[in-house]
Amino acid sequence: MSPHRIALLFNANKVYDRQIMTGIGNYLKSTRVVWDLFMEEDFRSRTIDIRQWLGDGIIADFDDPSVEEALSGLPIPVVAVGGSYADESRYPARIPYIATDNGELVRLAYDHLIKQGLCHFAFYGLPPLAGNRWAQEREQAYEQATGADGIASITYRGSPTSAGGWGRAQEDLIAWMHSLPKPIGIIAVTDARARQLLQACIAADIPVPEQVAIVGIDNDQMVQLLSRIPLTSVIQGAEEMGHRAAQTLHQMLRGGDLSCTRIVVPPVGLSVHASSRHQPLKSPHVMRACHYIRQYVHLGIKSEQVAQYVGISRTVLEEHFKRELNKSVHDMILEHKLEMARGMLEDASIPLADVAVRSGFTSLQYMYAVFRREYNCTPRELAKMPRGPA
Repeated sequence: MSPHRIALLFNANKVYDRQIMTGIGNYLKSTRVVWDLFMEEDFRSRTIDIRQWLGDGIIADFDDPSVEEALSGLPIPVVAVGGSYADESRYPARIPYIATDNGELVRLAYDHLIKQGLCHFAFYGLPPLAGNRWAQEREQAYEQATGADGIASITYRGSPTSAGGWGRAQEDLIAWMHSLPKPIGIIAVTDARARQLLQACIAADIPVPEQVAIVGIDNDQMVQLLSRIPLTSVIQGAEEMGHRAAQTLHQMLRGGDLSCTRIVVPPVGLSVHASSRHQPLKSPHVMRACHYIRQYVHLGIKSEQVAQYVGISRTVLEEHFKRELNKSVHDMILEHKLEMARGMLEDASIPLADVAVRSGFTSLQYMYAVFRREYNCTPRELAKMPRGPA
């Protein structure tokens, strides 16, 4: 029997779409279903001539209304994937729909920032374009959450990202952040927007997370690689969405009527990193020092360099650290080195020598000695142990 010909209409340059496609692939492998998959060779979603395509089924990202319009009324099974809607009427009629839970994504980020002891909150979204309906839903979820708690909602949408307008957009973003009450927790609509916040804070010398704590959405590893300060991010259930979408289409191809199916998939959890680990601090010197350490600990910085950045003597800075945190500047540097190393150790493909260099240790031997002293085990032994709650 010939395999079913299935079109996947996704933009694989987005981590969310890639994760959905991973879920589809995992379903095919786990069930031994054989599909002949059609995707654009540059892995973008295009609906040109889709009505002339002689296939058996389609799984498509319906966050773009033009895709929904292009696929309406097709005589073959279509499964839609996209964001959830507070207004039920916004879902497409008689098409099975697998959704990421926009409300829960924002709720998870908001609750985390509350647990950090913050009282002020803001949301960094996207301009209200037709293809950004999911972003508008997340903005609305944020406003509902803060409104229910009697907290004033602060929202900034910024400008679309473009090379020509980036300088002005960053200036406007910095001006907005300077205007905010501090300390504050900001929920970014995506990790890409969260990275812009981190860049702006670094450019404006605003300590993260002492003054601005940031949470993104997507858990995009590329953003982590490109960010000086590790980003806390909500992990979408995108792989589960892809699995459920493939399962739904498989059942439809076997004759099942699932046209009224609607599945809302909750987030997997929260990947917590330095960008949101807010700790109330009174000393501006300690804030600036911690801000510098987070950015440059991987370069093997010393206490003297931190004091020079802050603009006071090392002795005075050590007094501030002792009074505020009951630890030394060296202790803080070491904590961040160990945290960075532990994060990299979770990826067994990274050589230990690279872990040592990239987390600021002078040598692999020194990293081993520190792990023995602090944890009474080797780095690899520690990586196999379950990590406690963040």
